[in-house]
Amino acid sequence: MSISTPYYAAQGGECDLFTHAWKQQLPLLIKGPTGCGKTRFVEHMAATLGRPLITVSCHDDLSAADLVGRFLIGQGNTIWSDGPLACAVRLGAICYLDEVVEARKDTVVVLHPLADDRRILPIERTGEQLQAPPEFMLVISYNPGYQNLLKGLKPSTRQRFIALNLDYPVPEIEVAIVQKEAHVSEAIAKQLVRLARALRNLTDHDLEETASTRLLVAAGRLVASGLSLPLACHAAIVDALTDDPITANALHEVMQAIIGSPSSAT
Repeated sequence: MSISTPYYAAQGGECDLFTHAWKQQLPLLIKGPTGCGKTRFVEHMAATLGRPLITVSCHDDLSAADLVGRFLIGQGNTIWSDGPLACAVRLGAICYLDEVVEARKDTVVVLHPLADDRRILPIERTGEQLQAPPEFMLVISYNPGYQNLLKGLKPSTRQRFIALNLDYPVPEIEVAIVQKEAHVSEAIAKQLVRLARALRNLTDHDLEETASTRLLVAAGRLVASGLSLPLACHAAIVDALTDDPITANALHEVMQAIIGSPSSAT
């Protein structure tokens, strides 16, 4: 791994799977909870393979033109401006669509000819038909925990991709990640991971999300900056997970049992 390659601690065979998918020109769907490392994984693999990476954070207003491109008016003329997807195809880059289910279904359909054996991107406004070079790769991701009838991938989209499931790392790997990314001691990293595992086991509270690796790193960075561990955990984990006072109190009790109380921190 070169100095410029983003740090990523592999959980299993995901790096090999990504590499072989890229070599075989297969699009990849990554599934996993928020903050488990999906984006960092893609960044790491793009750098490892030596390919530029173009990332799109999907949202419900994302249109096909936002991805492909549009005509813009400038100096009395109209000029075509490529969107991120067209740019990625022309460059032979890796195009990563984060939380793709947030995009409108009619927008996602634009991906279909790129995600099957045609590997083309038709641009209707210009009459072009871009052929993806061998180096181009399409990667999409989403959080299965958000799946519902209104936000999900159509079978016609899903079956164009090979799939990879990522989850929060096992404790040993997660400790190493927190220690590396937050620049804290192994002892602090272990406490944070113990807290996260306890919170993830809570089943009687309606949490939309649980304590992610990303939140652990944020708490660790506060500790590295000089904030007490209880205060850092309360700010970066408990208060970040919920606005409901009853749920927050339950999370606080778990935190207090493992870390200690912010009120008693010096």
